[in-house]
Amino acid sequence: MPGTPFGVVHLDVPPVTSGLAVGSLVAGIASALISLLVVCLGATAGTQGAWAAGLFAVLGVLAGTAAVVAGLLGMRQIRRPASPPAVRFAGRGLAVAGISCGATGLALSLLGLGLALLLGLG
Repeated sequence: MPGTPFGVVHLDVPPVTSGLAVGSLVAGIASALISLLVVCLGATAGTQGAWAAGLFAVLGVLAGTAAVVAGLLGMRQIRRPASPPAVRFAGRGLAVAGISCGATGLALSLLGLGLALLLGLG
């Protein structure tokens, strides 16, 4: 502190990777993999393929939605300004990748479900 005999030390705290961003990426990759399974099951003819694709499509949609929501919350957490003694968060790229993988998995799950219904019931 200027003008006093005392000094204040601010320790530099390294940024911490956001758990929401990591969770978003994990859920997004899981959603993309599940959506590939939905498309493969939807391509097989028969009503059992349509039922199995429908059940996995629900799981893919839930995982994709969770990835997008967690990614958006992670981006918000990362953007929040922090004063020097507070912990800063990093992982913007992880959050963006989680959002894109989750949205892709969500869209492919819905397309695979449509393919399953078209081939299985048609």
